[in-house]
Parts: sequence; C-alpha cells; structure tokens
Amino acid sequence: MTTTQVVNPATEEVVATVEAADEAATDVAIERAQQALPGWRAVAPGDRARLLRRFAEAVDADLENLAALEVRNAGHTIGNARWEAGNVRDVLHYSAGLPERLLGSQIPVAGGVNLTFHEPLGVVGIIVPWNFPMPIAAWGFGPALAAGNTVVLKPAELTPLTAVRLGELAARAGLPDNVFQVIPGRGSVVGARFVTHPAVRKVVFTGSTEVGKQIMAGCADQVKRVTLELGGKNANIVFADADVERAAATAPYGVFDNAGQDCCARSRILVQRSIFDRFLELLEPAVRGVRVGDPADADTEMGPLISAAHRERVAGFLEPSTKVAFTGSRPDGPGFWFPPTVVLPSSPADRVVTEEVFGPVVAVLPFDDEADALRIANDTEYGLSGSIWTSDVGRALRVSRGVEAGNLSVNSHSSVRYWTPFGGFKQSGLGRELGPDAARAFTETKNVFIATD
Repeated sequence: MTTTQVVNPATEEVVATVEAADEAATDVAIERAQQALPGWRAVAPGDRARLLRRFAEAVDADLENLAALEVRNAGHTIGNARWEAGNVRDVLHYSAGLPERLLGSQIPVAGGVNLTFHEPLGVVGIIVPWNFPMPIAAWGFGPALAAGNTVVLKPAELTPLTAVRLGELAARAGLPDNVFQVIPGRGSVVGARFVTHPAVRKVVFTGSTEVGKQIMAGCADQVKRVTLELGGKNANIVFADADVERAAATAPYGVFDNAGQDCCARSRILVQRSIFDRFLELLEPAVRGVRVGDPADADTEMGPLISAAHRERVAGFLEPSTKVAFTGSRPDGPGFWFPPTVVLPSSPADRVVTEEVFGPVVAVLPFDDEADALRIANDTEYGLSGSIWTSDVGRALRVSRGVEAGNLSVNSHSSVRYWTPFGGFKQSGLGRELGPDAARAFTETKNVFIATD
C-alpha cells in the first residue's frame, strides 16, 4: 500500500495521510462485494429501505463533522459543505423510497401472462470527483443500493476524507458487511480496475470528458453499463426584457460558486446587445462584492481552488491578449486562491469561450436576437446546464427547448434537485442521475412469459 497526503487548499497544510489501494486490494474489495451481493439483493424491499433510512439518519447526526471535514479537505465554504452533507442525507432518504417502488409491468399477451422485473445489475463501481465529493458520491450509491446492488466507491485522490467517513457511517447504520465499501486510490489503478474487472457490472463516473471517453471505451470491451457526468461550458442568457438588475446581481453566484469548480458553472454570459453595457455596469459591483476568504467563516461566499496545479491551469486561460474587464478580491498568504474574474473575449474561438475553465473565470459576450443567442449557446461540444433570463414566458419556453442542454433554469441558476433528473447532452455525459427513475438505471429489465394454455 502507498499513501497519499491530503492538503487543506486554504492553508496548504497536510491534514491527513490516507492509504491508497493497489490493484490487489481493489480486487479483494470487488470480490467481497460480489460475495455480499446475493444476501443484499435478497433483503426484502422494506428492510432495504429501512437500512437506507438509518444510513440517512447517521449522516444527519454527523452533518457538522462531515461539513467540517469538507472545509478542511476541499476548501468548500462551510455553508456549501453543510448543504452538501444535507444533500447526502436527502438523497438517502429519497432512495429509501425506491426499493418498494421498483415496479414491473403485466403486459397483455395471448396464451398466458407476461411480467417484467427490474433485477439488480450486481457490483457497481463509482468513481467520484474532487469538486463535490459528498453529494456526487451519494447520487451514485443511494439509488444503486436501493436497487439491490453492492457498491465499491473510489473517491478522488485529493478529497477522500468525507467518503471514508460515509463508509464508516454506513457500517454504523447496519448495512451488511461489504455491501458498501470505500477504497481510496489512484484513478489509473482503482478506477481502471473497475473498468476491467468482470464482476463490476456498471461504472459510474463523474469527471472530465477526456477520462470519461476512456472509461466508456474500456467498458465497451465487456459491454459494461456506464453513467457518465462530464464537462460543461454552460450559457447564462440574459435578454433585454429580463430583470437586468437581478440577472446581474445573481450572475456571479451562477459561475463562482465553489470557485467555479462546477460542471454546471455558467461560464459564458450571453447578453442581448441593447443592454450589454448596462449589464456590465451592474455586474462589476456584484463581482467585487463576492466575499472570498476563509472557508470556515460562515460569511465567506467563495473559497480557494483545490490545488496549486489546478490554479496554474486556470491562470493559463488568461493569456497576454485576454481582455480582463474586472476582477474580485482574493486573500494574501498561503492557499490556492484565484480572484473572481470577468473577461471580454476578442473572438468566439478564444479558449476561455470554448474550453471548460473549471475555475472562477467568466466570459461575457453580446448577442442580437433569440436565434443568435441559441447559435452561440449551442456552439459547444458540451450540453449540461444553463440559465435563461426573460420576462416573456413564450420566449422562456422556446429558448429552453432550443438550448441543447440537460438541465436549464429560467430566471435562476438552480440545476440540481435530488428528486428531478440530472445529466447532460452531447459530450457532457450519458445517462441520468437523481429523480424517480434513478434506481432503474442500476437494473436490468427481465421479461417473463408464463403460458396458461
């Protein structure tokens, strides 16, 4: 076993040392999950639901500890971290309602009775990113467990602490041994073994589109199921008939939340040309007003980036020719800080317009009319989320239908609710998480005909 040092991105201090699993340890975990599968799938739906509710209650009782861990490990603001731990609890409670609702069908046929069943897939490998370590883990393991699968979860190397704690809470809640295992390690070792091990019947991955493509290609060798939630280059479209003051005041929080390390970040703001200058005038004080600092402070609105390497990558998008309109603040001293930054691209081909920055940098571009807004919004390989600001209901519906993205919000920046589906178009991913059908994504439909003649 090798070890990984976990660093607080706000202070650059080492806060923990975690053992990293090798391929042999990964195989052992997968084999244990395979052995635990028959017993778990045989648990009555109501009893499986009860155990998931106990898991949710254990998370709720540990919410402040989980949040504090995330502040130290990922640099999330304490307000965000509390929401994230609460989201894990809520996803588990919601998932607890699914085992008894995995309903099959009786389909009319001649000469007998035809029934369908939703059978669990088996062992599910879940690969979690570093940007939202808690909720994204739960979006996978909650419905997977509800459907009767066993789960092996690999947290990101940079942010393993809350996942390890969730594994401890699952055991404390009474989940049977090896039904839910957390194994920290490198993606090239643990994650790659999820792809190649024949006992793993599905891989759930959230992360970069580049790695997602590799996982999808690897899984094809065994025709292994995948759910992929990948990158985003999302548009925040502001029409002239919108409440411009509100649109400008909220725009920073649509892109700078979690320091822009969010695949749903609205990192392109498209503003109708007739209000472009006015919008920028209103946006500047809103950006300068974003409170950047100690993530443990309840008043802080934006924390640091996850690592020095990632800060360097984000800074690389600001080339000498990039026109920076204005920036917000950032603390001095240690920590991987980067100020909220607004740029005015010189060309639609600029990297800051076409590539996912995954940091607190937003490009503001003008458009002429609805058709032009849709053309610009859809001129990307991604299609995850976005916002539309208008007072015209007809326009809101037309543009919502026209934008090629899986999760849109009108006059807000909200994309994720645990009881509604979440996922992307195009190269933003494959499949849907959350919502009433989440557990079915972890099942196979079995058809049974019973002859009566």
